Amino acid sequence: MLLDISRKPLDNELEVKLQELFNEVKSLIRTGNRNDALDLLQANFVAVKEQLGSGGGGIEEAAIVDVIALGYMAIGDLKMVGKLLDMLNKVVDGLTDDEPILDSVLMHMGSMHSALAKFEQSILLYRRALAIIEREYGSSSTFLIPPLLGLGKVLGFIGRATKAVDMYQRAICILESSRGLESEELVVPLYALGNLLIKDKATDAESPFMRLLFLPSSWGVYEFICYDYLLCFYSSCHGIGFGKYIQSYMERTTEELGWLCVLWPMQSVQKVLFLTGDVDEAIQLYREALQVLKDSKYVTLDDDMMEKIRIDLAELLHVVGRAQEGRDLLEECLLITEKYKGKEHPSRVTHIINLATSYSRSKNFVEAERLLRTSLRIMMKSVGPDDQSITFPMLHLAVTLHNLHKHEEAEQLALEVLHIRETAFGKDSPPVGEALDCLVSIQSKLEKDDSELLEQLKRVLRIQEKAFGPDSEEVMETLIKIVYFLDKMGRRDEKFPLQKRLSMLRNKYKQTVRF
Repeated sequence: MLLDISRKPLDNELEVKLQELFNEVKSLIRTGNRNDALDLLQANFVAVKEQLGSGGGGIEEAAIVDVIALGYMAIGDLKMVGKLLDMLNKVVDGLTDDEPILDSVLMHMGSMHSALAKFEQSILLYRRALAIIEREYGSSSTFLIPPLLGLGKVLGFIGRATKAVDMYQRAICILESSRGLESEELVVPLYALGNLLIKDKATDAESPFMRLLFLPSSWGVYEFICYDYLLCFYSSCHGIGFGKYIQSYMERTTEELGWLCVLWPMQSVQKVLFLTGDVDEAIQLYREALQVLKDSKYVTLDDDMMEKIRIDLAELLHVVGRAQEGRDLLEECLLITEKYKGKEHPSRVTHIINLATSYSRSKNFVEAERLLRTSLRIMMKSVGPDDQSITFPMLHLAVTLHNLHKHEEAEQLALEVLHIRETAFGKDSPPVGEALDCLVSIQSKLEKDDSELLEQLKRVLRIQEKAFGPDSEEVMETLIKIVYFLDKMGRRDEKFPLQKRLSMLRNKYKQTVRF
């Protein structure tokens, strides 16, 4: 289907055709016809590009480019998505805010910019969409919920937790006043808020999860998630058991506990042992859950839920020392992704990195290196050599080369990661701190000047204090390294106050019950 873009008024017919185009692309991808999907998108891209070249540049063209970009996003061609977004930015910048469906286009753009890690641009787009809806429908309209949730997600991801919390709380207030205190629509913002707070180690993370737990419409997947997070919260924050909730958990039937494996995002094997007392039983429940889904005619092999279970089970098997069984599952994930999305799809990279991590744990760094070079090649082909998303496999490769004593190449990769992340995220961002920390470890093996390494660690410390707080575990780990270098250099006057601070942090985390 080739879209007719000769009509000027945006009407329901065009919107229907846009939806049909996107549905057709998704169907082709799902059935393995990736090349046909690309041909369809390319044909529509050529047509709309000609229209834009001849002076057109209205909301109709913006809507078409938007859908084409979403299609390329589904295929995984992030380089083309970036190109289309650059084109789309120019079009929407010239549009007034009263254009029909502009708010929807802006929200799609915000989501795609976020996926490409262009977070500041994503925030601007979401804010513009929010302002348009607010002017049209008022400050209490439920139409505000999608851009508020989008903003909350992006702000939380880049470490602006306070602003992200404001977005989620506003969404919750709007839904409470419009839909009532027990509306099922509260599930998403409450879960997002609780997840953000617990990641930020805030003590008020309990509240949204408690609300979710007893929200009648949320019983099912979110019920299990809430048990998980509340267990983690009570154990880590209070150091006490979560007795009454665990008791109600364990009163469930074997069948319900089987579905728990399907629905519950396990954080660590310790929690499973705490709940079941038998890791073999937990593994068996996972395998049974996978079989239930495989036997279901409603779930495809590449379903996100099935993939999540495979990865969680693989992690569990690794923790209990059954690494080869875990690798078999990770390889299954990789083969399924290859079958449904193609060998060059960037979604393969996650599974390749998981496999490489498994081999690294088993000290097979040679195989880990091979896999990581493959993942880096795929990402460079997909997004280009300067995109921040390549830094994840690149940093993993640097660590692997470091373990293979290829310190010079490891250093060059770590320096490249540092440069890309400084440009993408800013010099004081947590991703930059992570790259610096890795670089220090590598350069210490190359016997670089201790004073330079110490200054880099102090920079890491400043970044972590700002991002995670002065009493975080990340700060504690960096203080250990700084104290080591100060002692090595004989700078004891500087070492003692830091050593005292380090001792306090060690005592704090020693008393915390871990799961």
